[in-house]
Amino acid sequence: MKSLPPSASKGPVKFRMPTAENLVPIRLDIEIDGQRFRDAFTWNLDDPDSEIANFARRTVKDLKLPPSFMTQIAQSLQTQLAEFRSFEGQEMQTKEKIVPLKLDLRVNNTVIRDQFLWDVSNFESDPEEFARTLCADLDIIDPEVGPAIAVAIREQLYEIATQSVSSARESRLAKKGRRGVESISNNKVANGALDLMKVFGSKGTVLRKRKEWYLYEPIVDLLSNEEVEALDAREERTARLKKKLDDQDDSFHTPLLPLIGKQEHAKVLYDQRCLLYV
Repeated sequence: MKSLPPSASKGPVKFRMPTAENLVPIRLDIEIDGQRFRDAFTWNLDDPDSEIANFARRTVKDLKLPPSFMTQIAQSLQTQLAEFRSFEGQEMQTKEKIVPLKLDLRVNNTVIRDQFLWDVSNFESDPEEFARTLCADLDIIDPEVGPAIAVAIREQLYEIATQSVSSARESRLAKKGRRGVESISNNKVANGALDLMKVFGSKGTVLRKRKEWYLYEPIVDLLSNEEVEALDAREERTARLKKKLDDQDDSFHTPLLPLIGKQEHAKVLYDQRCLLYV
C-alpha cells in the first residue's frame, strides 16, 4: 500500500474517506410498532439516488418487514448520505498520522475485540481487505463478521476525516494571522494522532514491550445460542429504556421546588426520573 506523495501529504486535499474506495459507512436502527430493524453496510456515492428507494424496497421485501419500514429506511439512508456530502468540497488535512482504531463487535454468535494502528494518510488503504485478512488469520468463518469489521473501521475513519476538515479550516485561519488558532489546531491534531517518538522512543524501535502484547492481542469468543438470546434481550431492554428516556426528555419539565442547594436539587430530579422510568 502506498501513502500520499510527499507533496500531497503536506497540504490539504478535498474531503473524502481516507481509503482507496470512497465508501460511506451506513448504520440503520429503526423500530416501528415494537418491531426493530438494524443493519450496517457501506454505500457507494457513485450509485444514483434512485437506488436508495430500490434498496429500501428490496430490504423490506427480503426481510418481510412491514411496508412502513420502507420510508424510514430510505429517509435514514438519505440523511446519512446528505451529512457525508455536506463535507464534500471542503479541504482536509492529510499530514502523516497514525491513529489507534478499536473493534468491539458482536455479530451473531461471534464476539471480536481488537485494537491496532492505522495510517490515515494512506489513501490506498482497504478496510474490506484488512477485515478479510483478519478473519482468515483468526479462523472466523461467519461471513457476516468481515463486513461488520470493515464498517466499524470506516466509521472511525469517517470521524477522523471530519475532524481533519476542522483542522484544515483552523490552519487557514491561522495563516491569516490568527496565531492563537494555529496553536489550538496543532494541539487538536496532536490529540488525535500518536506521537511516534513517545510510542517508540528515540531509538526508533517498533517492537512492543512483551508486557504490552496482551493489549494488542485480538480476542474472539463464540457464544452459545442461549448467551446470544440473553444478550439480545438485554440490548432490547436497554434500547427501549433509552427511547423512553429520550421521549420523556422532550416533554420533561422541572417541577417547582423549594430553594435548596444545587446538589440536592439534582438528587430530587434524579429520584423523580428513576421513579418515572424504572
